[in-house]
Amino acid sequence: MKDITSMRNEISQLDNELIRLISERMKKCGDVAEYKKKNELLVYDNDIMQEKLKDIMENTEESLRSYVYMLYSFLFDISRTYEQSLMNPSTELMEKITSAIENTDKVFPPYAVVACPGVEGAFSQQACEKIFEIPNIMYFNNFEGVFSAIDKGLCKYGILPVENSTAGSVNEIYDLMMKYHFCIVRSIRLKIDHSLLVKPGTKLEDVKEIFSHEQGFGQCANYIKELKNVKVTVCENTASAAKLVSESERTDIAAIASIDCARLYGLQSLDESIQNTDNNYTRFICISKKMEIYAGADKTSIMMTIGHKPGSLYKVLSRFYALGINLVKLESRPLPDRDFEFMFYFDLETSVYSKRFTQLICELDEMSEKFSYLGSYFEIM
Repeated sequence: MKDITSMRNEISQLDNELIRLISERMKKCGDVAEYKKKNELLVYDNDIMQEKLKDIMENTEESLRSYVYMLYSFLFDISRTYEQSLMNPSTELMEKITSAIENTDKVFPPYAVVACPGVEGAFSQQACEKIFEIPNIMYFNNFEGVFSAIDKGLCKYGILPVENSTAGSVNEIYDLMMKYHFCIVRSIRLKIDHSLLVKPGTKLEDVKEIFSHEQGFGQCANYIKELKNVKVTVCENTASAAKLVSESERTDIAAIASIDCARLYGLQSLDESIQNTDNNYTRFICISKKMEIYAGADKTSIMMTIGHKPGSLYKVLSRFYALGINLVKLESRPLPDRDFEFMFYFDLETSVYSKRFTQLICELDEMSEKFSYLGSYFEIM
């Protein structure tokens, strides 16, 4: 019987042969790409690929078919990626991105007119003041007001929360993303500490109703469970909730908001850091109408609508894998005008200056029914 060293050596010899054969195969793919480009043919023909996979399965013993299928699916993906890079080294979108890189100022602007949801004291204000040195903030009642202000040119930038480490994604933002045209130019992760705020003199046992944003309630769910016979009422914003309590004549209500709101609205903090976990962060994005790409951009956000058929999402995900691009967020939202079909949102980690980024952007438009590039940017931690 052979020892394990001998068996590994035999596998190494087979690996060397595989490398030679794959190299030969990729060269042939290059020839095919040249022919397709000359004759204006599509890079990808699904019917041909499926027929080829069927032939391969018929020539593979049954016990290995699932493994061979995975191997050839991936091999077809990287072959298509290679062909695409030869046939379409650039696209109209990639040219716009390149232009944005060249024409955007080298330094992020210290001053700007910025739209924020809520009122003074909102967490969006804190995020804004960390992104901009001297922001001129305009407050809007809701998230759509911020999108609309950017769309109409009322403000140059807008700040919006997209996800929280405890309560998850802010679904309304992703739904609004499908409605408005915008670009993400910066993002920030902001530590969120919530306090229970009341009018001076109100005691915890007096509180019968608490006001906050739904994300605030989600992030403080454990604390709220311990309170007895207390009603929760959702507001547009945590700071708006604090302002409501301050202006109300009632003495049996409270707000879940930041400690800054206590000072701003003359409230008293009954409990501080009441969120479920001390490791509570919200990610905010900074958006503009114009595409701006600043130095250090290593995160990219995109949206896609893909065909409602088996393997459609897998083909997109396999492209990220084939290019060695890290997927850090995948979000899906239902399309309002279609039954059980979805818009997919992706956050990717890859430098905007890398070759793999260029390849990806040049390929994705062809793979989707609708493709939206939302921007490349740097995230403040």
